[in-house]
Amino acid sequence: MRFQNVTHSMFLMLVLITPISLSAQELTKEEIPGIRNYTQVNATVACAGATTLEALEEVRRRGFVSVVNFRTEGENGATNPGEASEKASELGLKYFHIPFRSPEAWAGAAEQFLEVIANPDNQPTFIHCGSANRVGGMWLIKRVKLDDWDIESATAEAEVIGLRSPALREFAIEYVRQ
Repeated sequence: MRFQNVTHSMFLMLVLITPISLSAQELTKEEIPGIRNYTQVNATVACAGATTLEALEEVRRRGFVSVVNFRTEGENGATNPGEASEKASELGLKYFHIPFRSPEAWAGAAEQFLEVIANPDNQPTFIHCGSANRVGGMWLIKRVKLDDWDIESATAEAEVIGLRSPALREFAIEYVRQ
């Protein structure tokens, strides 16, 4: 009887842990020149921090068709959004500039991002900001709102991607609960 309880408990633990492990296994971190904190999430999405104009060529080479940039104009070392858009266009990439930093802009950015990422014509999509913190926050929202993930799994994945800000994490969790 005791053996059955232990076996049953171990089976339940495995079932409960597996979805988190499987989702975490899909993430692949890579060092790519000109791209900070690159994480391949799956076949249709990669997330990253700061990305140079030159690195957009590598983004295109990897098969991405769209770039989403959350950096604000003039942000610490950010590429000029006009130049980035022009370079993306030259490479045949769609370019979406959804700049945000302050909490007042988070909800609007989330709405815009969900609209862009939900459109299959924009995939595969490369998403970046300065460090991948904002990318992680928006990705958490996407996972819950569009992919029906639970908040805990989405948060764990977002933190691997780069979510570090407690305020942005709290915003994302509150946003998905609405």
